[in-house]
Formats: sequence, C-alpha cells, structure tokens
Amino acid sequence: MIAKQFLITGIIMAVFAMLLSILFRIQLAWPDKDFPILEVFLGKWAEGGRIKPEFFLSLVTIHGTMMVFFVLTAGLSGTFSNLLIPYQIGARDMASPFMNMLSYWFFFIACVIMIASFFVESGPASAGWTIYPPLSAVPTSISGSGLGMTLWLISMTLFIASQVMGGVNYISTILNMRTKGMDLWRMPLTIWSFFLTAIVGLLSFPVLVSAVVLLIFDRSFGTSFYLSDLVVQGQILPNEGGSPILFQHLFWFLGHPEVYIVVMPALGLTSEVISTNSRKPIFGYHAMVYSLVGITVLSFIVWGHHMFVTGMNPFLGGVFMITTLIIAVPSAVKAFNYIATLWRGNIRFTPAMLFAIGMVSFFVSGGVTGIFLGNAALDINLHDTYFVVAHFHLVMGSASIFGMLCGVYHWYPKMFGRMMSTKLGYLHFWLTFLGAYLVFFPMHFMGIDGVPRRYYAFTEFPFMEKWISVNILVTWAAIVAGLGQVAFLVNFFGSIWRGKKATQNPWKSNTLEWTTPVEHFHGNWPGEIPTVHRWPYDYSKPGHDEDFIPQDVPYSHTMSSNSYHDFEGDEEAIAIQRAWNKENNRSGEE
Repeated sequence: MIAKQFLITGIIMAVFAMLLSILFRIQLAWPDKDFPILEVFLGKWAEGGRIKPEFFLSLVTIHGTMMVFFVLTAGLSGTFSNLLIPYQIGARDMASPFMNMLSYWFFFIACVIMIASFFVESGPASAGWTIYPPLSAVPTSISGSGLGMTLWLISMTLFIASQVMGGVNYISTILNMRTKGMDLWRMPLTIWSFFLTAIVGLLSFPVLVSAVVLLIFDRSFGTSFYLSDLVVQGQILPNEGGSPILFQHLFWFLGHPEVYIVVMPALGLTSEVISTNSRKPIFGYHAMVYSLVGITVLSFIVWGHHMFVTGMNPFLGGVFMITTLIIAVPSAVKAFNYIATLWRGNIRFTPAMLFAIGMVSFFVSGGVTGIFLGNAALDINLHDTYFVVAHFHLVMGSASIFGMLCGVYHWYPKMFGRMMSTKLGYLHFWLTFLGAYLVFFPMHFMGIDGVPRRYYAFTEFPFMEKWISVNILVTWAAIVAGLGQVAFLVNFFGSIWRGKKATQNPWKSNTLEWTTPVEHFHGNWPGEIPTVHRWPYDYSKPGHDEDFIPQDVPYSHTMSSNSYHDFEGDEEAIAIQRAWNKENNRSGEE
C-alpha cells in the first residue's frame, strides 16, 4: 500500500513538473509571441499572455526540484524499495512499518508545501534547483527569494526527513529480515541496488539539511555563512566574511551522490527485467554487485567536478577529474553486462523490456558526454551551457525515468493484480523514447556553440538567434512526448479496474515475489515463508524442462540440470550429484 502511495504521488508530481517544463519550453520557442491562454492560468505571472522573466526562473527551479527529488528519488526509490524489499528477501513486512508510513506522509506534506509556494504573492522559489546563494540567501534580491524560497527550504527539510526514515528502514530490513537461505550472494540485483542507494542517501542527505539550516540563518537571523560584500539595489548589505562556495561544497556533497540515488534503483530494476525477458542469467552477477559498490564509494569523492569554474586550485580540480573519470568504469561495466545479457537471448519485447533497453540506451549516450564534462579543461567551456542540460537529462533524467517505467510495467501485476495494456505500452514507449532524444540530443550542439542555460529568451544575443528554430523543434518534441504520457496515465489508472486479471507468475520469473498469491493480505505469504536454495537468475538452464527455476526450488528437484559449481564447494551435495550423474549416465560439469 505504501509503495502504491509513493508511486501515485510520484506520478502526480511528474505530471505537474512536465507541465511546468512545457510552459517554459513555449517561452523559449516563441519568445516574442503572446499566448492569452497563459494569462488565464498564470494570472499576473503572464500578463498579456507572455511569461515574466522572474516566473520563468521559478518554472525552471520547481521543475528541477520536483523531478530530481519528488519523482526520481521518492517516486522511484520509495515505490520499489517498499514493494520489492519484503517480497524479494522473504520478509512479512518492513522492519518498522510505522516509520515506513511516516516516511510517506512526510514526503506527501513536502509535496503539498512545494505546490503551495505557487500560490504565495511573491511566487515560488526562483534560484534554480541548486538554490545557490546569494540569490537564495537575500530575501530582497528577487521576488522568488521571499516566502516562496522559505517554503522550498521547509519542503526540502521534510523531504529529507522522509528519505532518512525510509533509508534506515530499508537497510535494517535487508540486513536483518532475509528468509532462510537468502544470503547476500543470492539477493537479486534489485535488492543490492536499493540497499546501496539507502546507504548513499543516509550518508549524504543530512549534509543538505546542514546547508539549508545555515541558509535559513543567513536569510532570517543576519548571519554571514554564505554572504559577503553585497550590494542590492544600491544598498550595501552588512554581511561580510561568508562564502557562497561553502554552500556549493555542501550542496554538491549531496548533489552528486543524489545522481546515483536516482540512477542505482533504475539500474537494479533494469537488471531484473533484462534477465527475465532475455531468458538468460544476468551476465557477470558478481561484477554487477561490485560495480554498484564501486559507484557507491566513488560517488562521495567526485562532487568537485560541479565546481571547476569556482576558482578551485587546479591540483584539486585534477584530483576530482581523475575520480570522475574512474567512476565511469563501474558504470561501463554495467552497460557491457546488460549488452552481454541481451546477446543471443530469447528476448521477449514486453513494454517493460523496451523501457529497460531504452534505459540502457540513455545511460550510455548520456554517460559518454559525462566524460567530456568530467574533464576540467573542457568543462570550463561547457559549464552552464545547454551541453550540461543535455547530459544530465539523458543520463539521469531519461535513464532513471525509463528504469522507473520498466519497473511499473513489470511489477504492475504484483501491485494491482491486473495486467496493463501491451498496445498502449508500446505507444507510450515509442512516443517517449523518440521524444526524449529529440528534446535533449540537439541541446549538445547548442552547448558546444556556447548557448547558456536558464536564459529567458534566445533573442537577447545575435549568436543565439540561429538556435530558435531548434528550440521550436525541441518544444514540439516535448509536447508530443508529453501527450505520450496520456497513453501511460490511461493505461495505468484504467488497468486498475479494467485490466486483464494477472496470474501468479505472468513473466515466468524466479524471484520470491512471484511465489505469493495474487490477492494481497498482510504478511505476504499465507503459510510458511519459502526457503531460498539458489540465486535468482537460473534461466534457460540446460537439462531442465522449463526455461526458469524459481529460487525456492531445491537442487534435489533439478538433478538433471545441476552443475557442480551450483553447490559452492558443498562436498556432500557434490557427492550426491556425482552419484546421481553416474546412475543416470549424465556427465556433470566440474
């Protein structure tokens, strides 16, 4: 139930954030045109049918905040951690159901406060989703730095409290509540990804709280943690001795691990869906786990690559550059392993599988441009251009959204007991996949030409005017991709009542959640919790009469397909298998 609450709230926030993006895309495509309908919906912020510059900044700020935190963090991690952790490790419930419920309601209140900031007179926060001071620290600087900014800070503090409660719960459940036989090396990659994501969140999110607390002190109590030598509208402010660079360090110490808080659950879901629908074992299971661990560790020592242009010591910049390039290695391991799993697989192109393959596509194409931005000499030229927008919208935004959607399509029968429409799923995939590439890929070339992001109109500088036609293409692509989400919404909410009833194991999958009945009841399993005997990726095993073997099937029931390495050095089991092989004239694999 809590997973459903996270998912549906996340979907609502995604729709809201998508509408904001279409509004500012309309402004960028047709900066000199009036759209009277905008004034009907936005009132004073679009007088005469043209969005005001300060409100444009607010749209960009809240869109980024909602997508990064409310959709891709809470909507993705909150949904699938709550749904799959108890099911896949064989637990009756989470370690603390009460804390679990609190984590959702803190998240929900954070969403309400963020949306409420649109209804205050001075408007919502408009300092960018990174809320850099001094713009965010001086309430009189622009209208969006007033009450709207305060509401942003309150909302984010509640959101972080939600994430910390959830993270503690996920880690405790995975470490303490695994069923008999479920050791760490038998856990599905989904559980590994949720486990490591929770660790990253638990260590990094509190740092943003400290940054926010100091920002509130600067805004309300006259301190100077981030402020120094400022003049606002001709008035010299009394603040001195602070540095906005301090805020950047604190923010990006969360901000870069946040990228992996968003991507790792999507990678975990993709691993499960690709293996299941390729009818093959995941390639390099141990390498996949170690790459997740490597990403977890390295994510804490790369934050400085966001700050190459802040005047940091070139030696320090070189250190961050090296760690940034090193983190590409475990990411590449995952991409190669996905491709190897797909290679010569008996692939079933379900909607979930298409979104999983799409996720890998975005992860690779967006990740390659990260190597450009991780290089300090190149980043100084590309920083704060549309190249950066293209990079993180592909590798973090699109890849994570596709990972989330592949999870929704794959585990929908487990959540709602019904099947989603395959035809609507295909329509949704192609409109979203093509739309996302048409929106973000052209931005690379705009960035290489030096076009800065967050500008209100491309008519301000002559060299930018040639890109207006590209902006029109991008905006139409965004509108079409947005309309594609209508297919998903109709499919998702319509299938809850009208979808075909699901069978217990519709995808012929191995993990424990498919051993539970379709009907939901407290405790997940009606009788005893199944015992785990094998890893979760025994697909298409030679000698077995079916192309999958669930985790709760003992090796004694699959003698014709067992290999000696299945027994992990258990001499007694190997002796029994060897005797059976001899009796049945079967040559075992040493």
